[in-house]
Amino acid sequence: MTSTSARRPTRVATLPPRERILDAAEELFLNEGVVRVGVQAIADRAGTTKMAIYRHFGTKDALIAEWLRIVVHDYSAAFDAAEQAHPGDFAEQIRAVGRFIVDGLPEFSHRGCPFTNSVAELPDPDHPARRLISEHKTRQFGRLRAMCEGLGLADPELGAAELTFAMEGAQIAVQNGGVENVGAHLTKIVEGVVSRG
Repeated sequence: MTSTSARRPTRVATLPPRERILDAAEELFLNEGVVRVGVQAIADRAGTTKMAIYRHFGTKDALIAEWLRIVVHDYSAAFDAAEQAHPGDFAEQIRAVGRFIVDGLPEFSHRGCPFTNSVAELPDPDHPARRLISEHKTRQFGRLRAMCEGLGLADPELGAAELTFAMEGAQIAVQNGGVENVGAHLTKIVEGVVSRG
């Protein structure tokens, strides 16, 4: 089996310029952080120029926000898939979202959560990426709350908060180390919330 890194040059060479830039930015932002990575490093990784980056995105901040929109889309798609696979079965929807987080934990163990990492690096609450993350987290909490309401929890707000704290905490705990079997623990916590419905 060929590793992703070994296939990368061939794959990237076939991408249009905008996608090459996003691909390079994603890799660098995940591995090195959004502040530390400069536009020239992204251009070099993408095999393009700084001018091309500014032509496609305008500013580095806009590029960061666009990358995070892709990450947001992946999370939203997981919620959509859970609802579509289990219409009306709110317990299974919650379990499916929990599995999505558990399945992603190995990646978080060495890269961390892109939202948490970006928020930590961008202290300005008016930064476009910060606003995007805040809006995403508000929507995600609302969707969890709706699932908890559908499940019939006595306090759907509390149930959604427990799930949010557990899922986000698991992503941080697996990166920080010190807790073994994070995925198994998260699965049990999710099941504990579901069992109250």
